[in-house]
Amino acid sequence: MRSRRRSPKGGVQAEKQQRYVQLIAQGISNTQACRIVGINRKTGNRWRYGRSIRNSVGERVHYPPVQIEEHRPRNPRYLSGEERVMIADLRAAGDGVRAIARKLGRAASTISRELRRNRDKDGRYRPHHAEQAARARGLKPRKRRIACDAVLAEAVCGLLGKRWSPEQVAHELRQLFAGEQARWLCPESIYQAIYDPEIDVTRPARRRRRRRRLTGFGRRGRLTAMRMIDERPPEVVDRAQAGHWEGDLIMGAGNRTAIGTLVERTTRFVMLLGFPDAVGSAEAVREAIGRALARLPEGLRRTLTGDQGKELALHQQITTATGAGVFFCEAHSPWQRGSNENMNGLLRDYFPKGTDLSVHTVEDLTRVAVEVNQRPRKTLSWQRPADLFNAAVAAC
Repeated sequence: MRSRRRSPKGGVQAEKQQRYVQLIAQGISNTQACRIVGINRKTGNRWRYGRSIRNSVGERVHYPPVQIEEHRPRNPRYLSGEERVMIADLRAAGDGVRAIARKLGRAASTISRELRRNRDKDGRYRPHHAEQAARARGLKPRKRRIACDAVLAEAVCGLLGKRWSPEQVAHELRQLFAGEQARWLCPESIYQAIYDPEIDVTRPARRRRRRRRLTGFGRRGRLTAMRMIDERPPEVVDRAQAGHWEGDLIMGAGNRTAIGTLVERTTRFVMLLGFPDAVGSAEAVREAIGRALARLPEGLRRTLTGDQGKELALHQQITTATGAGVFFCEAHSPWQRGSNENMNGLLRDYFPKGTDLSVHTVEDLTRVAVEVNQRPRKTLSWQRPADLFNAAVAAC
């Protein structure tokens, strides 16, 4: 009589689940583990993370996830069990800390710390006890510093509330707490705190930037007497001289409303322009640019670079009123005004696409400009645009 192959307890499905758990514990991805076991990827996700369903009487039933004990290889920077045995043997032979460190190829501070932290109650160093103590410490989740320090949390939340990036916040913490390294955080620590549901740290949601639709000359219209970007003085390109600006419009819903932006190339200082009823007509743009540049010293109104939009149709009048020569980028080449394009992306956090921009008052525009100009910029070696621009004004 032919013998039957006996399935493990629970049947073939239980055997597959056990094999799946072993593969995941070895660090294999869910997709690859499901392919090896021969199950659907969704089945693997249900096993790993659990699921909730409704039974025949409408009651909600939850199936908990399977228990996965991950055995990942220890990082070489940590002492292994074999090294701890060697430390104990060498210590018993009378070797000092530095001699043990030389033989193991470790730092003397590592050996000293190991002997100090992992002794038993009698003060003796036993390798197996030390290994268990080290593993126990590794299983304890360490509280985030931002959750234990109210002053640090307040500083981080305040800067994130101003729409600073985690990298900018991390750099600013070194200025705010210059002599307190315990309150310094790296950008990754701030990101982890933001995404940790148990930590009350949030930042305003950043809206996804969408690509601008390209429009042809038939819709934009042609400008006359344009001076192109390659005609600009050479000092504009290398950003060695302040007073050269890039300009553009931020458009609202249906391109019916607009806000003007002027960005100084050297300092990245931004000025926001408001128009009557938020309509960016050529006349409104001419008047707004004239008012903004007229408040500046002559040395800070040298050139203005814009795209070929019809809002700069009166560019010759702008040059006459301000003394700033107006130059134009090539068609569909926003990268030629890189500073302005980058700033417009940052400003979209305050003025989202598809919204009515006429609701923003002059005071709103001033507040946003001040807030953005007070951010330290990595491209400026973490200096603030406002500080650099004020220094340029004082030098004129």
